[in-house]
Amino acid sequence: MTTRVLLCCGAGFSSGFLAQKARQAAKAQNLDMTIDARSESVISEYMDKMDVLLVGPHYESALPKFKSECEPLGIKVALIPTDIYSGLNGEKLVQLVQQLLNGKEN
Repeated sequence: MTTRVLLCCGAGFSSGFLAQKARQAAKAQNLDMTIDARSESVISEYMDKMDVLLVGPHYESALPKFKSECEPLGIKVALIPTDIYSGLNGEKLVQLVQQLLNGKEN
């Protein structure tokens, strides 16, 4: 079953680069994972299209709102650590997704 991951930031541009790196990392590991990036303003339109929502570090203040909307639907929500986000570290992002899916919060 495909794991559907959505990255969220202001306009979706910075997270788009990170999503691209994470897709490459997931593919290299033969993981069945889709990873996309969207603006925080359209997240509600994707509730039925994601299993994991990862929020850019600059949107930490919106994290409680996303958790209250997503977690009742079974969607895992977490903040992307600054080092992963700023370093565009796709491998570490994929590891974060796997940790969330295995119930290991950061």
